[in-house]
Amino acid sequence: MAEKRGLTIHFRDGTKSSFTYPKQVEVESAIATRMEKVLDKNSVTLEVDGSLLVIPISSIKYIQVYPAPAKLPDVVIKGAQLST
Repeated sequence: MAEKRGLTIHFRDGTKSSFTYPKQVEVESAIATRMEKVLDKNSVTLEVDGSLLVIPISSIKYIQVYPAPAKLPDVVIKGAQLST
C-alpha cells in the first residue's frame, strides 16, 4: 500500500479543504525542488476523484502539508511550533 500524505488548503475567506494522496516522489531530495516548482505557479493543481481541480494562489491564505518531508529547502525554519 502506498504511503499516504495530506494537505489542507486554508483560503482567504476562512474556509478550508483537506486532501489525502499517495506519496508522489520516491527520492526525498526531489521534494524540495518539486515544492519550489509548485510555489512558482499561479495555481495549485490537484487530480481529485478523476477530475482536475485548479486553485488560484491568490485565493489561498496558506497550505499545510503533512507529514513534513524529511528533506526541506534550506530557507525553511525547522522545529517551529504554532501558537494562537
